[in-house]
Amino acid sequence: MSARFEELAWRETPIGEISLRRRLDPRLGVEVYEVKIDDEFLMSSLFTVAEIELARLGLAALPACARPDVVVGGLGLGYTARAVLEDPRVGSLLVVDAVGEVISWHERGLLPEAAALTTDPRSRLVEGDFFAMAAGESGFDPDAPGRRFDAILLDVDHSPRHVLAPANADLYTVAGMRRLAAHLRPGGVFALWSDDPPDAEFEAVLAEVFDEAAAHVVAFPNPLTGGQSANTVYVAI
Repeated sequence: MSARFEELAWRETPIGEISLRRRLDPRLGVEVYEVKIDDEFLMSSLFTVAEIELARLGLAALPACARPDVVVGGLGLGYTARAVLEDPRVGSLLVVDAVGEVISWHERGLLPEAAALTTDPRSRLVEGDFFAMAAGESGFDPDAPGRRFDAILLDVDHSPRHVLAPANADLYTVAGMRRLAAHLRPGGVFALWSDDPPDAEFEAVLAEVFDEAAAHVVAFPNPLTGGQSANTVYVAI
């Protein structure tokens, strides 16, 4: 295997073959970490601005005096979770991922800066189905059933319309959002990353459940095209 490309990990999962690979981009002169499910690219270390903004925008909606307990749904390459821990106000972070292999990438140090998540005493990585947890009364913390949080940040599906598994779609309905909101403390924040432009139908769902909701368009340079790309971060309180 050449130094320009290395498959670091691979495993069959219920959602397909998931793999982590590292490659050297000769044009950009940087190492790129990528996650694929089967033949579909799921995430890349070249595009992390909106994942980081998911944490920053979500936590910015909380009072400055808050010491929030936070859930992140979807670990991936860890950018959202690490951005949460960069906020000194954060009291605890629970990261939920359905694929144990993804958690093991961080525990085994296969990703840069993985230690920021695995050694911070505020942080726990939990294997579980975020969507099933959101729909159930026990919630996200297996050690404390019914525990509520100040912020729930989600980055799993491509968007509310483009989900990785059909069962996930229920979360983005009024009923699904109400079940998720039940796991928030009063004044708590739900924030969602989306690869699509703002969706008026989903904004209406959020408005039905939460007192305030906004869709933030996060633009960033695209090093592959030389132009700009954009994602959406929804924030609801």
